[in-house]
Amino acid sequence: MSKSPAPAPSVRDGLPNLSAAHFATPTDGAGRGIPLAHAPRFLILYGSLRERSFSRFLAYEAARLLEAMGGEVRIYHADGLPLPDDATADHPKVREIRALSAWSEGQVWVSPERHGALTGVMKSQIDWLPLSEGSLRPTQGRTLAVMQVSGGSQSFNAVNALRVLGRWMRMITIPNQSSVPMAYREFDEAGRMRPGPLYDRVVDVCEELMKFTLLTRGCADYLVDRYSERKERDPDRLAGVAADIGFAKPSPPGA
Repeated sequence: MSKSPAPAPSVRDGLPNLSAAHFATPTDGAGRGIPLAHAPRFLILYGSLRERSFSRFLAYEAARLLEAMGGEVRIYHADGLPLPDDATADHPKVREIRALSAWSEGQVWVSPERHGALTGVMKSQIDWLPLSEGSLRPTQGRTLAVMQVSGGSQSFNAVNALRVLGRWMRMITIPNQSSVPMAYREFDEAGRMRPGPLYDRVVDVCEELMKFTLLTRGCADYLVDRYSERKERDPDRLAGVAADIGFAKPSPPGA
């Protein structure tokens, strides 16, 4: 019987490590004035099922920060998610992650580093997200921030792998990232991250993700609109253009 970690994080838990004098809620710095029909939506995935999971603790810190910046946050718990291809797409946990991905405008992926790479738990979640599902593309055009935790010295293997996956999933991955070494030292018994430069970097990453999400909101579809996909969507128009320029003859009526 799977069960989700509780309680869920909330900005109401407090942000004791933030300097209020330096914290600012990101805005649409481009001044485009696009009205916000709803708060920016973020999905957070993390890559460990351990009871004391540092990737979950880091995911929770990101959730609190994004909420404090005006975002709406959902965290997916992979407890009970089957291995890819070991179940059908109508499995409840698969339907849940796909629905959350489609709902989101930005995502945060947080993985431990295990054997020099991201964990199987993390990869399984991403592998259940299709590039397309009918006319729906659950990841394309969404912003993405990547983070990792390590038990030893600082490494970037997991975040580098997550970047490759984000690019493959056609996401807009922000330049900044977070890598937390010796994570057992960086979180207290309650699972809250201790103050210091590593926590400040997490704030930076969340702030940058919020800014990129605000800047691309309303134009993400335009940014990822591809010539090859337009051809796939509209073959009749392609045939018509080919006929106009003499590369093909138009089909006779009723053919």
